Amino acid sequence: MIRRASLVLVGALMGATAMSVVYSAVVPAVAANPSTYRELSIFGDVFERVRAQYVTPPQDDKLIENAINGMLSSLDPHSSYMNATDAEDMRTQTKGEFGGLGIEVTMEDELVKVTSPIDDTPAAKAGVLAGDFISKIDGQDVRGLKLEEAVDKMRGAVGKPIKLTILRKGADKPIELTIVRDVIAVRAVKSRVEGDVGYVRVISFTEKTYDDLKNAIEKIKKDVPADKLKGYVLDLRLNPGGLLDQAINVSDAFLERGEVVSTRGRNADETRRFNATPGDLTDGKPVIVLVNGGSASASEIVAGALQDLKRATVLGTRSFGKGSVQTIIPLGEAGALRLTTALYYTPSGKSIQGTGISPDIKVEQPLPPELLGKVENTSESSLRGHIQGQNETQEGSGSVAYVPPEPKDDIQLNYALDLLRGKKSDPSFPANPQKAELAP
Repeated sequence: MIRRASLVLVGALMGATAMSVVYSAVVPAVAANPSTYRELSIFGDVFERVRAQYVTPPQDDKLIENAINGMLSSLDPHSSYMNATDAEDMRTQTKGEFGGLGIEVTMEDELVKVTSPIDDTPAAKAGVLAGDFISKIDGQDVRGLKLEEAVDKMRGAVGKPIKLTILRKGADKPIELTIVRDVIAVRAVKSRVEGDVGYVRVISFTEKTYDDLKNAIEKIKKDVPADKLKGYVLDLRLNPGGLLDQAINVSDAFLERGEVVSTRGRNADETRRFNATPGDLTDGKPVIVLVNGGSASASEIVAGALQDLKRATVLGTRSFGKGSVQTIIPLGEAGALRLTTALYYTPSGKSIQGTGISPDIKVEQPLPPELLGKVENTSESSLRGHIQGQNETQEGSGSVAYVPPEPKDDIQLNYALDLLRGKKSDPSFPANPQKAELAP
C-alpha cells in the first residue's frame, strides 16, 4: 500500500515515542558561539574533578551517559540516549520478534505467572500451561526480580536452552522443564468475530502490524458473508504507538484517498505529507474506532486520520495527546540517539500535541471497585517538560486507560456493537467521507 519510511517512531512505544527516518550520524555542522565552547570547557573540568575526587571511583561511561541523558531530558520527555542494550531492545520491539519461549506472563505473589502460552512455540510444545507459576529460571529464584528482569532472562539467543522450575496447581512437586529458545513472533493484531461484526485490536505498531491487520480482515471476511457483516470495530485502546510508516499503512487500509498525516520539523522544507492510496480492505463497511487515555501517538495518527476524513466514528475517551515524532540516529558502539525532530498533524491540519483526539462519541468506561482511586489519567500534557502544543489548554489531554478483561463488561465495545447493529443511533455514525475535514 504505502511506501515504508525507515525507523520513525510515532507512539508511546519505548515510552511514548513516534519514530521516523533513521538518519546517519553525520549531520551538517552549525557553528557555536564562543560562550558555548567556554561552557563545554567547564563541563570538561567538572568531569575530571568528579573522576579524580569523588568519594568512590565512578564509571566514566556511566558519567558520560548520564550527562548526555541529562541534556536530552531537558528538551522533552521523549528525547533520550540509548546505549547498546537499550537500542537493541528498541529494535526488537519494532521488529516484532525475538528469541524466546513464547509465553505471555505477569507477576503474582513474587512469582512469574503464565497467563497464556502462545500456540506452536517452544513453551507450548514443552507443556507449559496457563496458570503455571515460574519459580526459578536456570536455577535462580524469581523472587526479588522485577517482571522485566525475569522476562529478559527468559529471552535469549535462538537455539540456546533454558531451564524453568514450574509450580502447578495439583502437582505434588515442582516441574523441571528444559526448553530451547526459538524465534517468537509477537502478534501486533488480534481479531475475532462478534456475531455479525468484525473486531480488530491493534496492540502496537511494529514492522508486522499492517500484514497482521490485512490477514485479520481477510479472515473476518471469510468467516462472515459480506451481506451479513455489519462493519468493524478497530480497537486502539491501550495502544502505545510505534512506527510511523505502520500507522500510515493501517490508516490507508481503510481509506481510498486523502492525506493521512503530515510531519513538520524545524524548517519549512522538512514538511512531509503522506497520502492514502486506492484500496479499502473493508470494502467501505462502517468502522468505529475505540480510543482511551492509553491510545498514544501512532494510534492517534490512525484515529485522527479516519476521524478527519470521515471514514470512521471515534468512540471512547480523550487520547494520550502525543503529537511528536522521534528520529532514531545511530551512534558509535551500537548506541543511538532518539531525538524529537517534528510534530505531526492530522488531515485537517490540527496538532494533537497536549490535546489528544477527542472522540466523536464520548463513552466512559467505569472502573471496577478494586481500582477506584488507584488509576489516574494518563496524558502527554501531564508529563514534565513536554512540548507545549499549539492548541493545548488547561484541560490538557488524556483520560483513564482501562479496558475490562471480559468483553461483556466492556461498555465502550458494546456501545460500538449496538451502533453497528442499529440498536443505538448517533449523528456522527455512520461517518460520511463526503464531509471530510481537510486542512485549508
